[in-house]
Amino acid sequence: MKNKPVIMIVEDEEAIIEFISIKLELQGYRTLKAVNGQEAISLASSHCPDLILLDLGLPDMDGMEVLKSIRSWSLVPVIIVSARNEEKFIISALDSGADDYITKPFNNAILMARIRTALRKGHISKIKSSKVNQFFILGDLYIDYDKRIVTVDGEVVHLTPIEYRIIVLLSLNAGTVLTHEFLCRELWGPYVNKSKALRVNVANLRRKIEKDTADPQYILTEMGVGYRMLEEV
Repeated sequence: MKNKPVIMIVEDEEAIIEFISIKLELQGYRTLKAVNGQEAISLASSHCPDLILLDLGLPDMDGMEVLKSIRSWSLVPVIIVSARNEEKFIISALDSGADDYITKPFNNAILMARIRTALRKGHISKIKSSKVNQFFILGDLYIDYDKRIVTVDGEVVHLTPIEYRIIVLLSLNAGTVLTHEFLCRELWGPYVNKSKALRVNVANLRRKIEKDTADPQYILTEMGVGYRMLEEV
């Protein structure tokens, strides 16, 4: 069926890519396969998969480079599947825009559960984006979701992948308080406590879009709860 979710597997070990592919197809998914970084970037651009499973140890380039390249133009859910189990790699991947991180060897049932979760999040994001006609306007702040462009007073604001995802989440839910827990879960997954990182990223975002960070016009702090993007009056 044409409406089956398409999952791209980026992995250079043939045995692993075939194992994952078989498991996914048995669950009703369609698969794309890429054995190196350049092929992954090309397929992601041309085929627009619904989710990407990305290994970090690729033969032509590091998987982190692939992730950052894809994140520069797409919010497709990306789950890292890697043998690198050190905390620094996990944190770096999540900070760079990965939706989840699974270490090898992995439990197949857990991998499938993480995939279902990531696909649900991706589906919700698409629905929300369509409801706002692909752009958001609040005063001098303009967000073009299709082009991934943020401007203030007509000037392009250069954001990190995490900062962009924060402003997208807040703008898609303008007028609603998003809790620290919710934002951390959406940005980094439910397995890492990143409250401090969230505060730092919101502060950096405000410095880039607010004329006066002491008197914000776009992103308000709800003390002890979370953050809220104002609505156009």
